[in-house]
Amino acid sequence: MDKKLLLKSHFHFIGIGGIGMSALAIGLLKKGCSVSGSDLVKNDETKKLEKFGAVIFTSQVRQNIEFVTSKFTNKLINFVVSSAIKPENEEFSYCKEKNLSIKHRSEVLAMLMRTYTALAIAGSHGKTSTSTFLSTILELCTRNSSSITGGIIPIYNSNCHLENTKYLVAEVDESDGTIDKYKSDIGIINNIDFDHCDHFSNLSEVISSFKTFAKNSKKLLINFDCEITKNNFSSENKWSNTTTLNVDYALIPTEIYKSHTIGKYFENGNFISIVNIPIPGLHNLSNITAAIAASRMIGVDFIEIKKNIKYLKLPKKRFEFRGQLNERNLYDDYAHHPNEVKETIKLGRLFIKQKNNNELYKNRLVAIFQPHRYSRVKQFSREFAEELSKADVIFVTSIYGAGEENKDKITSKIITDLIYKQNKNVSYINNYHEISKNFYELTQKGDLILNMGAGDCHNFWSILNGGESKVY
Repeated sequence: MDKKLLLKSHFHFIGIGGIGMSALAIGLLKKGCSVSGSDLVKNDETKKLEKFGAVIFTSQVRQNIEFVTSKFTNKLINFVVSSAIKPENEEFSYCKEKNLSIKHRSEVLAMLMRTYTALAIAGSHGKTSTSTFLSTILELCTRNSSSITGGIIPIYNSNCHLENTKYLVAEVDESDGTIDKYKSDIGIINNIDFDHCDHFSNLSEVISSFKTFAKNSKKLLINFDCEITKNNFSSENKWSNTTTLNVDYALIPTEIYKSHTIGKYFENGNFISIVNIPIPGLHNLSNITAAIAASRMIGVDFIEIKKNIKYLKLPKKRFEFRGQLNERNLYDDYAHHPNEVKETIKLGRLFIKQKNNNELYKNRLVAIFQPHRYSRVKQFSREFAEELSKADVIFVTSIYGAGEENKDKITSKIITDLIYKQNKNVSYINNYHEISKNFYELTQKGDLILNMGAGDCHNFWSILNGGESKVY
């Protein structure tokens, strides 16, 4: 869609408050489009959109659609939905009944990507972090880059920074099969894992969706350390954190700390430099290596990259320190898949093990986990139990359904019963208000508390502090 047509267009988002939908809405506003949208709750994103000039409805009824079609008669109106919007949604069903123009959010993002040199980040884990690191590097090194992601990028304090730049960093999602809509100049695959069992039946289907993404990428950059990407994708561009052989970009860790990682950086097997990465965790080292590699593929000078690496920060909700209450430290993390829980607990252990003076101290790792989707709990209950049992104390809350029907009557107790066989210090607690009421009995001074999940669990800090449940 060219600029003139964009200016003549209006976009109405059904479910505008989500992190992905709000990013697109901000981007379109910056492109000069008029925007409206509906959501059942107000949050930081809807407030931000109102400041940008969007019309926001706090209900989802047919009258909203009638208002939009009557108010913007001089414009080409598009109604935008994500896969989270159910057919019975009143706005959505009314749009279908009236044969109005409905676009999936993936179509809108794909349209925006076509107007830039697009670097698309895909993969089962680490997309938002990799997008954040790459956005930061390109912003500081080129001052010619835009970004649309599924998280708040610290350098922009936003999930969308869309300007008239050469490059666009875009986080693309495979969860609903729409990854085939995206065409990119550089496609990045972080890793591949079986997930999103509400949409995919098996790992082969997941791999197949990524193969379509790979075909639609002019150049492909893959993680050589992930066995699935290594064995299923051929690419001239590969990165690794374990070997310098047969890879184009390698960052081999030599010293690992809770605040940073030091490593040796190689290109095509040749040593280039020692690099100090200001983000902890080997999974983050992989994400940062991908960002460095993608930057090098578009010609960014390595000296410039190294100079600006010190400014890298994690996006919000990725091992995010929320604060301390009576010598208990609380961290939020988005981990909602067993392998993500595994890496987050591993990083928590590193924090407990290392003080600034590297002395050991005996503190507990307390995991609070809010399972996300009934289908995921059904598929991965044993794997969740295996990883969560590695914490010292575990609290599992009720499942955040994310709009799914609970046809099989799945509950979190499946996980807690399995954990109990390996670690007796596990409890099922219905919700975060219950944890808050008994917080000082359930925890003790010196605890490092990991609050993990992809639902509304990140309201916990607000609940603990006596505020209202703040919606992110």
